[in-house]
Amino acid sequence: MQKYLVLIFFFFSGLTLLAQTTAPKYSNEFLSVGIGGRAFAMGNVAVASQGGVEAAYWNPANLVGLNRKYDVSVMHAEYFAGMAAYDYAGLGIKLDEKSALAFSVIRFGVDDIPNTLELIDKDGNVRYDLVTTFSAADYAFLFSYARNTKVQGLSIGGNVKVIYRHTGDFASAYGFGIDAAVSYKRGNWQLGALLRDASSTFNAWVFKTDNLEQVYDITGNEIPENSTEITLPRLILGVSRDFTLTDKVSVLAELDADLTFDGKRHVLVEGDPMSVDPHLGLEFRYESLIYLRMGVGNIQREMDFNQKESIVFQPNLGLGIHYKGFRLDYALTDIGDQSIAKYSNVFSLSYTFN
Repeated sequence: MQKYLVLIFFFFSGLTLLAQTTAPKYSNEFLSVGIGGRAFAMGNVAVASQGGVEAAYWNPANLVGLNRKYDVSVMHAEYFAGMAAYDYAGLGIKLDEKSALAFSVIRFGVDDIPNTLELIDKDGNVRYDLVTTFSAADYAFLFSYARNTKVQGLSIGGNVKVIYRHTGDFASAYGFGIDAAVSYKRGNWQLGALLRDASSTFNAWVFKTDNLEQVYDITGNEIPENSTEITLPRLILGVSRDFTLTDKVSVLAELDADLTFDGKRHVLVEGDPMSVDPHLGLEFRYESLIYLRMGVGNIQREMDFNQKESIVFQPNLGLGIHYKGFRLDYALTDIGDQSIAKYSNVFSLSYTFN
């Protein structure tokens, strides 16, 4: 019992930093986008039920549920009319019946950005041949471990993550953080909790402004200085349940809630210092072969020009096909809400084998 009290203390210890630390609300947000066609289709509802190697991102404690020795997964998505690319790759390894580990890589980047600093030479001539390109990209490397406890149905896990962010040769940052997770399964019910950035994640930024000082002086901009950026902890809770409809058809329902502790955010439950962002997903299964998914997220209160309040949300749909160890998952998801904004197509492919 004592060891579990220590675990609970560690799980929530990161929250105590909030009273003494000031940090930006939105930091390392590329790690909040999500991974996997299944989760995207269900409105990023995955903390309780997500299995396979993708669980390393959503809830590493669920990695103990790997069915075979190895599980690999890749994903590609494009945002903003193809301007930004979002990619993921993961490898899960089942060590024994009680433990598993995983390695994951996430990249969100914009490539081929024109660098026009040398467009006009010292003689005032326009030199298109001097225009080069650069990338602005964020990388995350996750090292995950999970293990069953002596309590039946209870497993614990965590991530150690290394972050690298860069904007061409102008700025770069290295970061480090830890996630802590727990999962409990009893009958058709499953509970999950993830304390993301439990240790607070620190990014150390280095700016190379030698080639920019003249431009900054002309435009009146302040020259950035080397600094440290802190990502505060976020607690994500989830509960799911399986329902059997017929011999061949079943449905899984899950409700998740993101709890942030950095002041009021534009989510359904706005509070200070805590805000709550709920999201709901459904997954219909036919003989563990065909999966139809739907979900609702980004639920917010919106005020129109007549000062009338309404509820807006982001709908998501998806389809999955699982056959002989292969999993092909597709999601049609809007990065905003139920507006006329273009939807994004997300594909992920996984394979499990011995």
